[in-house]
Amino acid sequence: MDFSVGQTDRHSQARLGMLRTSHGQVETPAFMPVGTLGPVKGIDPHDLQQLGFGLVLNNAYHLYLRPGHKVVAEMGGLHRFTGWPGAILTDSGGFQIFSLAKLCKITDDGVSFQSHLDGSTHFIAPETAIEIEEALGADIIMAFDQCVALPAEQGVVRDAVRRTTLWAARCQNSRRRTDQALFGIAQGGLDPDLRLMSARQIVEIGFDGYAIGGLSVGETREQMYRMLDVTMPELPRNKPRYLMGVGMPENLIEGVARGIDLFDCVVPSRHGRTGWLFTGFGRVSIKQARYLRDEQPIDPDCGCPVCTRYSRAYLHHLYNVKEMLASRLNTVHNLWYFSDFMRRMRLAIAGGTFADFRETFYRAQGRESADLTALAEAETGTGRRTVRDF
Repeated sequence: MDFSVGQTDRHSQARLGMLRTSHGQVETPAFMPVGTLGPVKGIDPHDLQQLGFGLVLNNAYHLYLRPGHKVVAEMGGLHRFTGWPGAILTDSGGFQIFSLAKLCKITDDGVSFQSHLDGSTHFIAPETAIEIEEALGADIIMAFDQCVALPAEQGVVRDAVRRTTLWAARCQNSRRRTDQALFGIAQGGLDPDLRLMSARQIVEIGFDGYAIGGLSVGETREQMYRMLDVTMPELPRNKPRYLMGVGMPENLIEGVARGIDLFDCVVPSRHGRTGWLFTGFGRVSIKQARYLRDEQPIDPDCGCPVCTRYSRAYLHHLYNVKEMLASRLNTVHNLWYFSDFMRRMRLAIAGGTFADFRETFYRAQGRESADLTALAEAETGTGRRTVRDF
């Protein structure tokens, strides 16, 4: 992997970059759709290419449980197994394991846990996590880390930071493949001092890229942004920076403004399946009765394949009769929105108008945006990510 930084915004830390992998290059800042078990739910590789994505995320935890990393390796690795020709990033499985806290036991050696599928017992050490990810064959792999739910006591977060550093070094030392980039992950909860400590320790070990983990797990948006402000200055400017599991449009803008290059989240597909559609003027809940006879597209200004062909009334009908096509069309629209959103952000950075882009976005969303965010979180739980979100 090779990464280079191009233009930087004059009024913020937003920047343009180019991530080059053996499976293509990706312009950054970029958003990665989440393909839990290989595919993004209901979407095939051709769709993703047509929607403008060059990098997707697969979940090592889920693929380890089924079909098994050894099976994937026997089938030629994730690219051949899934038919996806672009770049792939795999997480280490750490977040998924720790979101099942009641089913796992953590020590410095690793994690013993029960599968959420059948209750079978497993043990993953940092070396095991690297073995799994190397077998899967992604372009970018993640170090094994300990993510804690928030709020958490300082002692718990401090211990997780210590263990994350310990495991990161073991991951680096256990690498065998030279054709994969390994990213380290900084933790630290909501404690600025621990965030600084973690970032500095991970950077000292030395990785091909750096991720910020342990956010979007129960904190407010303001708390998230404060932790980014604390952590970002510690991360090398010449390496890609990845904010894990964060993906509401407002989070993307604020992350980019602080120098983040990569994002991933289940939001486009998960919200599509629950009938929440993203537009330039806010979110549309297609399940609502107001759309029964609405002949307009989801967003009249959207050029996606769904908006150019189908009405809100038809999508409302598909959703209410539980037609599987509803999830697919809604997801296609949401993915288009996210891809185009990042494209327009890159153009704004290139044109020196990122500040205007940011202001226009918030003006278009209006006060209603915060209300819709709260309502969406109420419909999908607490807003905190769990393994079952995938």
